[in-house]
Amino acid sequence: MEIKIQSIHFTATEKLQEYIDKKVSKLEKANDIVRVDVILKVVKPETAMNKEVGINVHVSGAELRAEKVCDTFEEGVDLCCDSLVRQLQKHKEKNAK
Repeated sequence: MEIKIQSIHFTATEKLQEYIDKKVSKLEKANDIVRVDVILKVVKPETAMNKEVGINVHVSGAELRAEKVCDTFEEGVDLCCDSLVRQLQKHKEKNAK
């Protein structure tokens, strides 16, 4: 599985990249994920709730997406991954029939 991290309007730290790799790699357990694109963006600097996280998961035959705006990138990644786990489960059940 290929994980691509893109940060817009800032430079992602090594620690943040490792955190994203760790969280996103847990998604692979359930499905055949081809590629994951993570987009991190600072929307309005110096305001609360200004970190936008978007995760695109490319699985065989579909593309799943989750997007959240939070106070921290870590919180956004957690919420997106939780959402994607549910989407991957539904996708797997749908294709099993």
